[in-house]
Amino acid sequence: MTVDGDELWQRKKRRAFFINQLYQWHWISSGLCLIGMLLFALTGITLNNAGQIESKPAVTMRQAQLPQALIADLTSDPGNAKAALPSSINEWLRREIGVSTAERDTEWSSDEVYVALPRPGGDAWLSIQRDGSGAVSYEVTDRGWIAYLNDLHKGRHTGKAWSWFIDVFAAAAITFCLTGLLLLQLHAKRRPATWPVVTLGLIIPTLLAVLLIHG
Repeated sequence: MTVDGDELWQRKKRRAFFINQLYQWHWISSGLCLIGMLLFALTGITLNNAGQIESKPAVTMRQAQLPQALIADLTSDPGNAKAALPSSINEWLRREIGVSTAERDTEWSSDEVYVALPRPGGDAWLSIQRDGSGAVSYEVTDRGWIAYLNDLHKGRHTGKAWSWFIDVFAAAAITFCLTGLLLLQLHAKRRPATWPVVTLGLIIPTLLAVLLIHG
């Protein structure tokens, strides 16, 4: 069976288009996930060696007094132990203490309102007394920038925007790897070590997982 010149030209044209698309998707995905890959690789090392990296948490405590006009907003029964703080109190806390409590988890009890304020690289909480005094206590724990980057790696208390970034980064990384694999296949004939090296990259983690990781 013979192939005429026009059909052969069409095949070469389709192949050239396919290869061009591979290179386009490969470099675009590599650009999108480059910084993220460096971040996750670096924090992979810091997480794996967390026990050897010293961390001295810095704890900051602040006290404040809720204005009398706002105390009344806390004395009435919220009807829900997880009810959000009144917007007037949220605004006062943002202005006077510099903390945003809107859409944060709360715990209402008979004597106080407790607001959990978890954050990457540390923790924080705030409580307001409901006994008529309106005393506000705010505590922040900062475990340093390494803990901050580690929490970015884990997506711990990072919010929806960072969660979306992780998903987009993962999609870009998958595209980068798959297009890279196809490009390896295209050039494998001229590079005999291609598949042995790829196979080695599969065998090493598989053997480690099967033989050296104990449940």
